[in-house]
Amino acid sequence: MTDAAPRDSAQTTRLVVVGAGPRAVMLLERLLARTDQSPLEITLIDPHPPGAGRIWRADQSPLLKLNSMAQDVTVFTDDTCTIDGPIRPGPTLIAWAELVRDGGLEDVTIDDPAVLAEIATLRGESFPTRRLQSYYLDWFWRGVVDAAPGHVRVHRLTGTVAGVATAAERHRVRLVDGLELDADVVVYAVGHNGREPAAETAALIAQAARERLTYVPPAFTADADLSALAPGADVIVRGMGLAAVDLLVLLGEGRGGRFHRDDDGSLRYEPSGLEPRLHIGSRRGIPYRSKVSSVLQGDPPQLHVVTKEAVAALVARPEAVDFERDVWPLIAQELVWSHYRELFTGHPERVAGTWEQFQDVLRAHAGDTAALRAAVAEVVPDPLDRFDVPTLDRPLDGEEFSSDDDLQRRIRQHITDDLTLRTTQERSSAQAVFLAILLSFLALADVPPEKWSARSRAESLPVTWHTFFSYVASGPPAHRLEELLALSEAGVVRFLGPDVTVRVETGRGFVASSPRVPGETVAGALVDAWLPGSGAAVSENSALRELAAVHGREFRVADASFEGSLGRIEVDADGRVIDATGAAHPTLFAIGPFTSLTEAGAFTRPGSNALPFRQTDRIAGAIAESIAAARADLGELVAR
Repeated sequence: MTDAAPRDSAQTTRLVVVGAGPRAVMLLERLLARTDQSPLEITLIDPHPPGAGRIWRADQSPLLKLNSMAQDVTVFTDDTCTIDGPIRPGPTLIAWAELVRDGGLEDVTIDDPAVLAEIATLRGESFPTRRLQSYYLDWFWRGVVDAAPGHVRVHRLTGTVAGVATAAERHRVRLVDGLELDADVVVYAVGHNGREPAAETAALIAQAARERLTYVPPAFTADADLSALAPGADVIVRGMGLAAVDLLVLLGEGRGGRFHRDDDGSLRYEPSGLEPRLHIGSRRGIPYRSKVSSVLQGDPPQLHVVTKEAVAALVARPEAVDFERDVWPLIAQELVWSHYRELFTGHPERVAGTWEQFQDVLRAHAGDTAALRAAVAEVVPDPLDRFDVPTLDRPLDGEEFSSDDDLQRRIRQHITDDLTLRTTQERSSAQAVFLAILLSFLALADVPPEKWSARSRAESLPVTWHTFFSYVASGPPAHRLEELLALSEAGVVRFLGPDVTVRVETGRGFVASSPRVPGETVAGALVDAWLPGSGAAVSENSALRELAAVHGREFRVADASFEGSLGRIEVDADGRVIDATGAAHPTLFAIGPFTSLTEAGAFTRPGSNALPFRQTDRIAGAIAESIAAARADLGELVAR
């Protein structure tokens, strides 16, 4: 249905979900998996398509892709999930595409020829387009609604929630078009929204206007207005993560450029002449690490340092767990152990000695990077086989560049080496590092939210840890880095180096420089290529702003100038909103990056006991309890 219906009877409980993207629908599926036989009416409200939501909607460039392989995307629980609710398995994205290709899903109609062509050739190792993903998520949404039991009515309402008024235990949900709905329980599940400009961003907007410069602030790249970036114009780009990759796609291929594979296997870019010239830099000065495509050939993956016992010991201590003091050193050691376990057991011909012997070296030099580097040099001849976390994190640290050409060669070589390390089977240690960081991420879910220190919850987990995890494990597909190299060779992209700063000079424009590279870059346009922060208090979503101001309690960061974490809503482990008095609201829930929960995302990797399922299932269980309590209250009212 597309419209919300009135309450069928005085004993029908009503749940309103603010949002209808993948996170909201996965929560709906978990809730419906455990409903009882009492009447329940659920309304999901979102201006964007249900299932796909804003980020994964079909209405965006066909050039934009996921940074996950089709075999690594699912919205269905499986036997690895340690959850209280029932397991309800379903196809991964690649399995779904194969069913569509073979005619096994009669309820899927695809009218996009490009998506049909993509499905015809899609493999598990393919990186699908977001348009294809939108069809998968739409099918999931429709399947969840169709499978709802007879006593549950699910409605989808196209609209935008302005706010929620609360009186006692009842809620009145107001839409911007004036429509109002009653609700017994409300869940905020709006995903990632834009935000009001942070102080630095607002200052740049004002300066750019005064100097008649072009500035594109942090935004969802698919929605950003790039029309002012003129062909041939110099454009400074800050950021080298996934948003920057999307930007390069839209300003390169999206403007008619073409990539060609030459006879020697190298990729070459043929400009259309409509591209601007992009000068790109960041704190590290390099792009996020490529996705890994190798498979392990040594001992199976296991956690050696960040074990359940180690995490339990941290939780059992009376003091709060501090990420940077207590956990980060363990994760760094875990990554080192995983790399060398795979190298010594999977590729013994490339090392001197045995894995059993080298474990003593790792124990002796735990936490001492300099000593470890010296010891490794004696038994690992190939520098590309050597590994430590500081080098992984900041590979250009300590390097000075005598010229721009020197810098360009160095970064191209870094990207080439990264592709070798992460896409060739003989370098499968990169897969071991990926699995180690993924397993470490999952292990940290065993730390109760309230056990983390304030600094950890506010800054270290959502900023330090999440950023590093994304850099190592959620980078672009390998072919995107190949394209970046080709764009660089074609002169469309130029690297600025590490620790780039940008200032506005009157009469000159935007001026970018790196302390380790001679010279400056002057341009009339600047793009900040990263997603806007996810804070509720400064969100562009009025419902979240009201939630922060009226119903909830903000969980603020220590450094309020950081754009990514200001004003998140504090919730308990079950997703209940913590109000201004510190109490958990019994009928008001929130899940997503605007909350104090560990950000888990929505759809996820199958067979991994993934955190998104554990999180949504737990919150769904708490919502079910809240609905039951609200129903009991309704029963008492009727009895009176």
